[in-house]
Amino acid sequence: MDCGFATKCIYGNGKDYDKDKTGTISFPIYQTATYAHPAVGQSTGFDYSRLQNPTREQVEKVVASLEGGIDALAFSSGMAAITAVMELFKPGDHLITDADLYGGSIRLFDNVSEKNGITFSHIDCSSEDIERYIRENTKAIFIETPTNPMMNVVDIRKVSAIAKKHGLLLIVDNTFMSPYFQKPFTLGADIVIHSGTKFLGGHNDTLAGFLVTNSEEISERLRFLIKTVGSGLAPFDSWLILRGIKTLPLRMEKAQENAKAIVSFLQNEPKVTKVYYPGIEGTKGYEICKSQASGFGSMLTFEVESKELALHILKSTMLIPFAESLGGTETLLTYPTTQTHADVPEEVRIKNGITDRVLRLSAGIEDVADLIQDLKQAIESF
Repeated sequence: MDCGFATKCIYGNGKDYDKDKTGTISFPIYQTATYAHPAVGQSTGFDYSRLQNPTREQVEKVVASLEGGIDALAFSSGMAAITAVMELFKPGDHLITDADLYGGSIRLFDNVSEKNGITFSHIDCSSEDIERYIRENTKAIFIETPTNPMMNVVDIRKVSAIAKKHGLLLIVDNTFMSPYFQKPFTLGADIVIHSGTKFLGGHNDTLAGFLVTNSEEISERLRFLIKTVGSGLAPFDSWLILRGIKTLPLRMEKAQENAKAIVSFLQNEPKVTKVYYPGIEGTKGYEICKSQASGFGSMLTFEVESKELALHILKSTMLIPFAESLGGTETLLTYPTTQTHADVPEEVRIKNGITDRVLRLSAGIEDVADLIQDLKQAIESF
């Protein structure tokens, strides 16, 4: 049965209740490390939870269905998922990555992947000529769109065409938009990444990561890696993500509505010097985002007139927490300079626009009037 998106959030691709047919509505947590075999050479389909677990299998089916991939793999965190992706490559390989990525990805590439013999070209994939950087040993292009935290929009179709022309993999981190607003496979991606901690889980109560692919060969290689390395998502965390996904469409719509109202407020605040959001008509990336996504999301970044004001806002909000992460029911304010991008070299941060005056906001689902009032009093009390 081919179901709509909201239905898939609850059932996956069709009604898929508990395997033991008890009729349970909430998929069970199979909190077990191992499984009994009926006899030698016979299996229930599950052997050891490092290889697979029914609860993890279910959340993987749901995420694969939402993204339109043939397989999804659930990891213990978003960074565990990206680490597994990097194991597809070998010493001597070269990757092109966007310069404005989540700081954890940059830290992994610069400190672990390069140690393992993989080299990178970090460029602005939203505006630079990507083909200029392709070498004989280039194997993949890695992008986020919108980027974290400067909200640059990368044309996935355009990058996909370049990747296919040169026989490269296109890897897209789709965390900011979620499969509700953006489906990279329809635009030419080969692997889609999610920090499931964020919008998929949606409640700031667990860590998770996902790799989704539409290639049987890549799926087989990733399945070998996840069982070998042992970074699969635990049963209880799998269940938390399953529960969170059920309300994904509702949360995404409400959070986006709040983000748009907050953007409008910030644009009219004299002490705010710049607002970065892909849904601002007339700005760079607006038309591309509109053409490849069904919404603009709930992530935004803004710059204020001084570092002192930025720090004042972070300590003066009475409702909005100053915290890392994003995509939950709660609105969060993040200071990229000392949090998400603290390990990125200062000259790189500044070049990308991440100054000490920049704040990132993840809009939640609260009453937006309360959020705006909280930001207003924090800004104007300086």
